[in-house]
Amino acid sequence: MFFNEHGPPHFHAVYGEYKITVEIESGAVRGAFPTRALRLVLEWASLHREELLTDWERARQRQPLIRIEPLE
Repeated sequence: MFFNEHGPPHFHAVYGEYKITVEIESGAVRGAFPTRALRLVLEWASLHREELLTDWERARQRQPLIRIEPLE
């Protein structure tokens, strides 16, 4: 997440040369990722939806983000 981003709430993910943007509420994806990596990102986002939304609000208020645990 970036502090100067605009809605809807989303986050960015990078995997090698691939980059995507994922809307937190809908799960809509912009960009391209290998299939397996995309499944893992979407699983992680589903597990941490509330934390992502909290961090989105913190970013909008220019507050430090709270670290979200990676997928195990």
